[in-house]
Amino acid sequence: MRVAFQGERGAYSEAAALALLGPEIEPIACPSFDGVFAAVENGDCQRGVIPIENSLGGSVHQNYDLLLRHSLHIVAELNFRVRHCLIAMPGVRKEAVRRVYSHWQALAQCEGYLTRLGVETAPFYDTAGSVKALAEEGRTDSAAIASRRAAEFYGLEVLEEGIEDDPENYTRFLVLAREPQPLDDGDGPLKTSIVFSVTNHPGALFRAMAAFALRDIDLTKIESRPLKGRPWEYVFYMDFVGSAQTGPGKRALDQLAETATLLRVLGTYRRSE
Repeated sequence: MRVAFQGERGAYSEAAALALLGPEIEPIACPSFDGVFAAVENGDCQRGVIPIENSLGGSVHQNYDLLLRHSLHIVAELNFRVRHCLIAMPGVRKEAVRRVYSHWQALAQCEGYLTRLGVETAPFYDTAGSVKALAEEGRTDSAAIASRRAAEFYGLEVLEEGIEDDPENYTRFLVLAREPQPLDDGDGPLKTSIVFSVTNHPGALFRAMAAFALRDIDLTKIESRPLKGRPWEYVFYMDFVGSAQTGPGKRALDQLAETATLLRVLGTYRRSE
């Protein structure tokens, strides 16, 4: 199975893809999130893996917008523990490091550690990409922050692991496919993702939420995003516990459909603990 992900080989997205779909997959690196969606949509890849939110950094808004723009389906999720590593050329000691490269989010998540280390930081386009560049340049006064897998892939050494300031650092990844995966409550704990919009008048969002509250459905996420081409109007992305095909979830969606100006089920899939 060919699985698209954004970033260089060794990226956290690649590690999440392997954890979700198994070591037999063929990971396909894409330069952008748009490229991941396109690779799945045009059939070059059977699956795509994207980050949708981080427990420290929040939502990946670009991917919410792409979910609406494309017609793919969410078929799985994974809450992936992110462990940042300080990575350098073989033989380099931590005391010799003067500058550290990585994606700006990784640098921010390790800010306290880097301050204590007393180094200069330099934002890079990708965590794994910073390791790849370090390996190509062979600099012995610099290091990168990325995954252990990135260090192994490019032949570099891990100087220290688990350098993030907050150990509760998780990224939620989604698996995308061209076709939905039919599941019901007998398949274990399920989650459903939807996107909807309502008319802009008093109580409209309250009535939309009431369809779920009246059935004691647990809402795990709600996110608003601007509706492109319609200033000051919004769409709402929502996750709830349950299935879109059966039971209370289906009845809640039937009720929401009566008032929503847009309603689309993005997918029902097994819930990641």
